[in-house]
Amino acid sequence: MKILQLTNKIPYPPKDGGAIATLNISRGLANLGHQIDLLGMNTSKHYIDFNQLPEDLTKQVTFHEVKVNTGISIGDALTNLIFSSMPYNAVRFFNDNFTTTLIELLKKEQFDVIQLEGLYLTYYIDAIRRHSNALISFRAHNIEHEIWERTAKQEKTLFKRWYFNILARRIRSFEMSMINQYDLLIPITARDAAYFQFFGNTKPVHIAPAGFDISGSPVQHEKVKFPSVFFIGTLDWFPNQEGLLWFIEKVWPGLLNFHPNLVFNVAGRNAPEWLKRVFNKNDNIHFWGEIDDAYQFIHQNAIMIAPLFSGSGMRVKIIEGMALGKTIVTTSIGAEGINVSPGEDIIVEDDEYKFMLRIDELLRNRPLFEEMGKRAVGFVKDNYDNHQISLSLADFYQQHLKA
Repeated sequence: MKILQLTNKIPYPPKDGGAIATLNISRGLANLGHQIDLLGMNTSKHYIDFNQLPEDLTKQVTFHEVKVNTGISIGDALTNLIFSSMPYNAVRFFNDNFTTTLIELLKKEQFDVIQLEGLYLTYYIDAIRRHSNALISFRAHNIEHEIWERTAKQEKTLFKRWYFNILARRIRSFEMSMINQYDLLIPITARDAAYFQFFGNTKPVHIAPAGFDISGSPVQHEKVKFPSVFFIGTLDWFPNQEGLLWFIEKVWPGLLNFHPNLVFNVAGRNAPEWLKRVFNKNDNIHFWGEIDDAYQFIHQNAIMIAPLFSGSGMRVKIIEGMALGKTIVTTSIGAEGINVSPGEDIIVEDDEYKFMLRIDELLRNRPLFEEMGKRAVGFVKDNYDNHQISLSLADFYQQHLKA
């Protein structure tokens, strides 16, 4: 098959959940012998020099770029708020140059499937219909409006809460308008699939979660610095900021009372200055910033935390950590969409005191920490093997191409 992926950022380097989910399916389908093209927005926020793309990747995937300025402007946001009914998040990705490049590519190449990576790419369905007979699949990475509904509930500032609620309603309206405009629906989680079904999806559905190549990064227990606690994730994403603040303010002081020499290692890109100041003023927190080798960082540290109270979809970093043999302590929303067994292959707690006690238990019981890590690896092998996910998706596409 010839498959074209459309993305709202170039998914390299794969340092956040969206990039990992996109790039792993690209590689997985390419490894099965399918021809993969990727047309992505090379945004101001996630700009990548194409000369930095590794040769082994460009042999698998043919990349095409459109440079797009998606920077947030307060003036544009206010104009959008007053004069438009569309969500500002979405319109930043509606780009005439991207449409033109897409049409040129469709005139030059015939594709069997065009896979839209995320809600905002559905805007381009009309252009695709006019210039291609390819099957259009919408890979829903999350329920987009749910992120902002949950963010609004957590927000303490009245104006921000009001604005986030408006944003959530507009995004929900946009989501509703796009249901059944595609040919195939590819949610990342069963929970998200159920949401679309409830709100009227009638198109064929196939769940394709973010997969992981277990063979590509074996577990390295001998490198673990035990005891230690760590977090890794994009630090300009509000749910990560919110979860880290909760952990530092509500959980970390109690842990230090029990373990005064314990170190909390934090890694991630785009940390705002105010968050860096929070790290710096708290004892035993080491902020590493953006790191070159995420796998090495994960391997070296012990207990991974993922405290989330907003967001939606699937937390790919949790799957990544489990695949690398980490024992993970998260919240209900953090584990949402991942069919885990709390207490067996992961720990799930929403109460700050219980969250602290479970970490304390792991710190005092290294055999338990290691056993849960082993079960986590087995869980990923059984449920999130990238080869099997890619093979299943390719079979789904081929069935509908023949229909």
